[in-house]
Amino acid sequence: MAETYSGEVYCVKCREKRQVTDAVVEENDKGRRFAKGTCPVCGTKVTRIMGKKKETTE
Repeated sequence: MAETYSGEVYCVKCREKRQVTDAVVEENDKGRRFAKGTCPVCGTKVTRIMGKKKETTE
């Protein structure tokens, strides 16, 4: 199951921060994570760049 993100993202079309609950977390080829979802007001795709996933060594 894919990791999900709920929190604030900036919508470029609305020019405001919006709360999303359905964003899916993906990872690019360099290990950087980002959340992709849709703006609840205008329906535009929004992306939030997140930090790299923390390595757990046990």
